[in-house]
Amino acid sequence: MNRATLIGNLARDIELRTIPSGKSVATGAIATNKTWTDDKGQKQQKVSFHNFVVWGKLAEVFAKYLKKGSKVMIEGELQTRDWTGQDGVKRYATEVIVNNFEFLTPAAKTPEQKPKEPEQATQEAPIDFPEEEIENAIDVSNFPF
Repeated sequence: MNRATLIGNLARDIELRTIPSGKSVATGAIATNKTWTDDKGQKQQKVSFHNFVVWGKLAEVFAKYLKKGSKVMIEGELQTRDWTGQDGVKRYATEVIVNNFEFLTPAAKTPEQKPKEPEQATQEAPIDFPEEEIENAIDVSNFPF
């Protein structure tokens, strides 16, 4: 079974592109934290960065609602690809091909979602995501795996 589940913060803004076939693809990185106490009783922390790829309508949802620092849970399949660099050296990259996700913090507001009243901006109310957009986004039949 090839399954990865990560919870963390986006390490950079999502990069959205359209490939020649017209399909959308988004790439990004998620930072995960590990905290432990060492043998001397000192608190230690390590941050790891994981690249991910999102395809189709799901890629568009990621690019629209998430930005650097957003907390998110992603699930998918680990994939390692290789290529030869311009220097002739073979290189490898391991990525999570995302097929499921969950927003863990409110998404970035688009201009049409800005509150009209100043006091609304300070309230911690969850953002309603367009239900049909999210339901239609998770169509893994078009994923390249």
